[in-house]
Amino acid sequence: MSRSLPIHHSSFSIHHSLPYDAFLLVSFGGPEKPEDVVPFLENVVRGKAVSRERLVEVAQRYYRFGGVSPINEQNRALLRALVAELNARGPQLAVYWGNRNWHPLLPDTVQQMADDGVRRALAFVTSAFGSYSGCRQYLEDIQRARESVGPQAPQIDKIRLFYNHPGFIEAMGAQVLVALGQIAMERRPAARLVYTAHSIPMDMAQCCPYQQQLLEACRLVSEWVGRAEWDLVYQSRSGYPGQPWLEPDVKDHLRRLHETGPVRDAVLAPIGFLCEQMELVFDLDVEAAGVCDSLGIHIVRAAAVGAHPRLVTMIRELTLERIEEHPTRLAVGTLGPSPDTCPSDCCVRDVARPPSAV
Repeated sequence: MSRSLPIHHSSFSIHHSLPYDAFLLVSFGGPEKPEDVVPFLENVVRGKAVSRERLVEVAQRYYRFGGVSPINEQNRALLRALVAELNARGPQLAVYWGNRNWHPLLPDTVQQMADDGVRRALAFVTSAFGSYSGCRQYLEDIQRARESVGPQAPQIDKIRLFYNHPGFIEAMGAQVLVALGQIAMERRPAARLVYTAHSIPMDMAQCCPYQQQLLEACRLVSEWVGRAEWDLVYQSRSGYPGQPWLEPDVKDHLRRLHETGPVRDAVLAPIGFLCEQMELVFDLDVEAAGVCDSLGIHIVRAAAVGAHPRLVTMIRELTLERIEEHPTRLAVGTLGPSPDTCPSDCCVRDVARPPSAV
């Protein structure tokens, strides 16, 4: 069935006076009605050893919320804000959107870009950290999309990782402060700040900078909000039961906090997720919240950075980096800005035992 592509353009026409003539938002994608859920999940697990029973089990999470993931609407909001920013301040780029797993699908978008005459585009991926699924796999997705279009496909260069860019740190910090503000002032200093990120297999973590970058980002956000103590935990573990994944799991960690000391309040901050999506809604708002309710812990979940204004200005700053002759490469902390091009051996996956994505 054919679908219209929800592609957003700035008010500028495509031209070739700049090194790049288009901007491409690349994201994971998600279903927007019940009929989308199973086809979407089939796209997610394509090529992986995932049983039908597991697929149906995960689908129930989406059906519980009307078959709608919040991620696509978050990306639309981000695109609207970015188009307004580019219209107001430049650079003059047409703006497109393509997803890995659901409409608008990346190959369709790249075809539209080619039809529009785009020659060279910058791609912003909705993942701040370096890992196989958060970085290299998106590069592979872009390359496959270009190959499907053929010789007329535009060149597409990915914008660097931004986990330590001040725009990301400030946007995440602002979300944490909003969450802390929902805790009674007299109890706020003792509230536990718990950052969450998607777990990945240990053997995959050993081949990428994911953990190091997460720890650095957590430290930087905590300093920005003035919190000396914080925890990093993981969520959304999947895959083979015997395969070790990054720990601690968020629910196990909350139980240990309850056992080791009286914790009355906790803020869960999904630093590893740029957009609201079903993994946050189900894993944190349902499962982790249920654990806290049973333990008597008052939990507040910080929002993902989404379309926060500081994130939008960050995207413009990262775009200017690749356009200006002598750019300012912004980064805070000790690790410095990530390279524009990843090393060839960075963020590989365990090809012998690929993890499930659901």
